[in-house]
Amino acid sequence: MISPLPVKRLLAAALLVLAAAACAPAPEAAAPPASGASCEPGALPTLTPGSLTIGTDQPVYPPWYLDDDPASGRGFESAVAYAIAGKLGYSRDQVTWTRVPFNAAIQPGPKTYDLNLTEFSITDERRQAVDFSSPYYDVRQAVVAMADNPLAGATSIAALANARLGAQVGTTSLDAIQQQIRPASTPAVFNTNDDAKLALTNGQVDAIVVDLPTAFFLTSAELEGARIVGQLPPGTGTPEQFGAVLDKGSPLTGCVSTAVDSLRADGTLASIEQEWLASAGNAPELQ
Repeated sequence: MISPLPVKRLLAAALLVLAAAACAPAPEAAAPPASGASCEPGALPTLTPGSLTIGTDQPVYPPWYLDDDPASGRGFESAVAYAIAGKLGYSRDQVTWTRVPFNAAIQPGPKTYDLNLTEFSITDERRQAVDFSSPYYDVRQAVVAMADNPLAGATSIAALANARLGAQVGTTSLDAIQQQIRPASTPAVFNTNDDAKLALTNGQVDAIVVDLPTAFFLTSAELEGARIVGQLPPGTGTPEQFGAVLDKGSPLTGCVSTAVDSLRADGTLASIEQEWLASAGNAPELQ
């Protein structure tokens, strides 16, 4: 049998605990997550207040940048960079350029730029380390031939029907040959683009198909005497796309994406592409 005294003491203690709990202040609610940066023109939380720092590789090549001078505004990505800056409220003299090696630009860790434009394809793997803006360029496929090959003067897909064509195995370039060009002969398939380039210079094929950025690089920096015959019309499915790279979780990502979306909607991106890729880049569309 339990003594009544201990029971009374236990009841009293319990009442004191309940009373204390009733008088205690309610716990504070968790702070709401940050909603991201305001996109007020010229007032973004950039690395340097009042300035937008844009990164790119060194060297950079036409038609993305001309004369290895990203600050010139000449070349597709240079023009796009200044257009984005303008949408964000930064004048040309408020833009600062910095050079970052290609691979370093997409590594995890703090960045030395606010955004970076260096023909970075948007991939799920890269998204693990960095942010991407909305895409500013949909990659097209292009036909490359040596200038002394009669195929170099082709202006239509039909003109490629009897050509000996080649592409790297497992690529969208090979898909484009099979699904869009549909040549009479089976295309040559190569393990790498280097093998395809060698076959082209040796005359084993009349032309190779590569993505347009690669075609520009091949003809401007790697294959003397090669030229872009033309680019193929857009295929089906989601194309490879380029986006501006930002630090993972950057407060600027949403604002930059909004700027890119606006440039696409108002026709600015299409106009810049026509000026620097289709015309200046000498890559007419094959019909």
